[in-house]
Amino acid sequence: MFVRVSAIALNTYREAVRARLLLGVFALGLATCAYSLIVGTLSLHNERRVIADVGAASFSLYGVVVAIVLGSTSLYRELEHKTVFPILSRPIRRWEYLLGKYLGTVLTVMVFLAIQASALLCLLALEAGQTVWKVSGLASVMLAILGALLLRARLTRVFVVIPWALALVVACWVLSAPALEERQLVTAAAVLALCEVGIVAAVATLFSAFSSPFLTATFTGMIFVIGRSADTMAHLPKKQFGAGAAVAGRVLARVFPNLHTYVPARALLLGQAADEPVWRYVATAGLQAISYVTALLVVAALAFRKRDFS
Repeated sequence: MFVRVSAIALNTYREAVRARLLLGVFALGLATCAYSLIVGTLSLHNERRVIADVGAASFSLYGVVVAIVLGSTSLYRELEHKTVFPILSRPIRRWEYLLGKYLGTVLTVMVFLAIQASALLCLLALEAGQTVWKVSGLASVMLAILGALLLRARLTRVFVVIPWALALVVACWVLSAPALEERQLVTAAAVLALCEVGIVAAVATLFSAFSSPFLTATFTGMIFVIGRSADTMAHLPKKQFGAGAAVAGRVLARVFPNLHTYVPARALLLGQAADEPVWRYVATAGLQAISYVTALLVVAALAFRKRDFS
């Protein structure tokens, strides 16, 4: 099972990284990191805070966009090109195929977030007092390693970016040690963004199992907006919106995943909330995400199992 699912996941990742739209979103994410540096220079001695806040906010935004685009089009593209038929004719179950597509989407976003977080950590390292030659030296070495890997692994050059991106973010995390608080904020925000993206990708996978790409993107976007507004809907004032709207808001807040959990306040990410340690909060949010993802994928597998491809 693991071999079959991983093969589908890696193939999904390979197709995703070749999409021009996703490359554009990736470039936009890196441009946002550079923009945060410009905005930081306009602040009064709050450069690190501005860079960390703007960069961390972009994690969730661009990650969700990538998840919706991939989740809406990946499976449909296989159906449109009829490449799904020879795949499913082999000894592979439909739920394994669907799980592989989902994991490929999450893997793509994980690489995207790792590289974006690395760029942000390098900027924080510079603002925290690290010398330019250390940061530029690390970047040069990592780019040289990537170039060597791409030249040697001609048949698997797409996949060498995965371990390289993970090694890059670890190296940048060590380099940004002087910016201790901002580094913790960026790290926690990246992990929470990946959890949120996992839920959004699972929602998109569910709808793509029986719907068109346009409807999948529309429904997924609507659920994302509702999830981000869950706290607000759960506390709608009866005097302004009426008793019916208040009850409906509380019901929606309980039914849909509360995605506002994955964008907590800055004080919590910095570990300044006395009643909620940051990493315990991240672990709890991660377990909630796993629960939501499991339930959504089970329903998606049942729907995809009954889908007629004729």
